[in-house]
Amino acid sequence: MTKLSQSKNLRLSVVLATRNEEANIGRCLESVKKIASEMIVVDEYSTDKTTEIAKRLGAKVYLEPHHDIFHITKQKALDSAKGEWILQLDADEVVTPELADQIELVISNSRLVIPPEKLRLFRKHQELIEKRDGNIGKAGGPIVGYFIPRRNMFLGKPLIHAGVYPDGVIRLVKKGFARFPQKSVHEQISLDGEVGWLSGDLLHYDSPTLKRYLARLNRYTDLIAKEYSEQKVPKNIFSFFSYVIIRPKLTFLSLYFRHKGFLDGVPGFLWSFFSASRFPLSYFKYLSKYKILSEEKSNDSKNH
Repeated sequence: MTKLSQSKNLRLSVVLATRNEEANIGRCLESVKKIASEMIVVDEYSTDKTTEIAKRLGAKVYLEPHHDIFHITKQKALDSAKGEWILQLDADEVVTPELADQIELVISNSRLVIPPEKLRLFRKHQELIEKRDGNIGKAGGPIVGYFIPRRNMFLGKPLIHAGVYPDGVIRLVKKGFARFPQKSVHEQISLDGEVGWLSGDLLHYDSPTLKRYLARLNRYTDLIAKEYSEQKVPKNIFSFFSYVIIRPKLTFLSLYFRHKGFLDGVPGFLWSFFSASRFPLSYFKYLSKYKILSEEKSNDSKNH
């Protein structure tokens, strides 16, 4: 039992939302056992050994029906935490020793120092995120949430270029000051306070094999197609050229050349290519669903 877990007041809750993650969850929980006051897993009725492994490593396990927007389950995990601070993780992520040390500094109210060159990179990255998603957090007052840089492991190797790093995600938050909007696959946690940065890396074993990556890409583009439907994206020749030709071409050129994806070799090329392909894949799925719905409505009209 750690010093933190012996404390009368829980200092750090580590929470995960899971579904069939037996290959990953053990590695993830092992990386935080020494700093966690409690570990909570909210599982969408996994059919593998995810919950067994989590319980064996000391995590509290709660079951939750599957949701298409996985952030609904993530919010359930946040709500279950009792710690003053909450570290929200995905099962395929691993906390490095450097990151663990920094988290302990935060929850003990100790001084946190980030190298100036890293801080400049992080702030630039945050500007890009806020340009896409809007302002994050509220200026002034204490910091209630922290971005953590992720080092994505793709086909067994870390991606350093192709616009991937630092891939900042808000994961360390103060209880009661953070929530998931639960509307989109892209969304960040919303904060009722200021946001800061940690500099220790979170390792992300997102795609150990190409097969797993393509399966995730398939699910991801399903969600984007649903967003296109909700946004009523036009179904005309101009949108077709935009989503099928222009956007993927510009995205690939940006990732592979401007952001030097070519320096990561074959993984860098594949990452750039498949990242660009999400636009046409999602758009074709959107058009296909629209066509099916139109045919169903037409058949219903004929039947009546």
